[in-house]
Amino acid sequence: MRMAGPPERIVLGLERMRAAMLLLGLSERLPMPVITVAGTNGKGSTVACLETFYRQAGYRVAAYTSPHIWSFNERLRLNGIPAPTSDWDAALKDIAAVAGTLALTFFEITTLAAVKILCAAQVDLAILEVGLGGRLDAVNAFDPDCSVLTTVDLDHQDWLGPDRLSIGREKSGIFRPNVPALYGDAANPCASVLETAAQNQVPLQLLGRDFDFDAQSRRWWGFGQTLAMPKPLWPAAAQWQNLALALATVWFLQTKLPVSEAALSHWSIRPDLPGRAQMLRPWGESGPRLIVDVAHNPQAVAQLATLLAGQGGRCHAVVAMLADKDVAGTLKNLLRCVEVWHVLEITDTPRAASAASLQKCLWEIGAAHVEIEENMQTALDALGAVLTSNDSIVCFGSFHLVKQLPRQWLDGTSV
Repeated sequence: MRMAGPPERIVLGLERMRAAMLLLGLSERLPMPVITVAGTNGKGSTVACLETFYRQAGYRVAAYTSPHIWSFNERLRLNGIPAPTSDWDAALKDIAAVAGTLALTFFEITTLAAVKILCAAQVDLAILEVGLGGRLDAVNAFDPDCSVLTTVDLDHQDWLGPDRLSIGREKSGIFRPNVPALYGDAANPCASVLETAAQNQVPLQLLGRDFDFDAQSRRWWGFGQTLAMPKPLWPAAAQWQNLALALATVWFLQTKLPVSEAALSHWSIRPDLPGRAQMLRPWGESGPRLIVDVAHNPQAVAQLATLLAGQGGRCHAVVAMLADKDVAGTLKNLLRCVEVWHVLEITDTPRAASAASLQKCLWEIGAAHVEIEENMQTALDALGAVLTSNDSIVCFGSFHLVKQLPRQWLDGTSV
């Protein structure tokens, strides 16, 4: 099968997707309701909440997300279980046979395969997470019944534009005329998102204006309704906002996929989201806490700093990042929290920032103690032996870094 460059290469545009869909007999309108989720941060947790609410209500749910951490199969979950390798192999073989002459990107091929699999599985609902941006992302080739935009902030500026207004225009490209859309930047809505909705007759509902929540009483309200809320995946303001977005989305689709208040008020199935602000004790109760987060842009790391501020003791950071990120703008958000920095180099992608460049960047923004580590295992072994139960190790910066952790740690019990 021809590919438009290596898997790391990003080539935005819908022309190739539409040509492949025509050859494969895939319509823009899928046979089941579709929720499309975009945003700078919060997509993963919003998808996880939506997926769980509908599963608790008895629906068969497909959730397409990216990137994966350990296994490619993670990119599509069918009722909470990664789609089997045999399904992926069959779908990819079909795409190669029918659309193999098209120079599709890795993400386009993956998206087409995932849609073929979920259609064959005859699920009741497809939740599709945008890979990058929105307007020109492969996922946007399929029409949603509801669009969700979590947040708009600086990330991927090389592809989406230099400022928040440009990025907001790209991300709100998932909106459709007369199709409900929900947006979660309550404190500072992006003007270009509001303009896009107004210009295209999109019934946009805003968190903080049209629906809202109270974390203390665990109540959500909007559209003339009040609901009890379950606890979010972890107690951070952003997670309450993502949960509120998910509840609003479910409410807007009630006529197509009814969900009872009982299925929305508590978790009978725990949402699964490895690598997002997980707080673990891999060295036992006498060892330091390990906080794992794939945060890799300024907004996400600012949220991580809020979580760390509530912890006592010393804090060491283990970090690796991609070179095309805003490295300085991201790392500076943790300067007040972190006592010692341990920098690594990601080895499985040419986009990685070198450990030496990360060390230099940290020195330039004011970090006093920065060490280059040989690998993840040696860094964690050393820290786990000297830090105490009141101390923290925060491991963050990229999906590529988090996947170097033992899988059983992230599958373990949070504390």
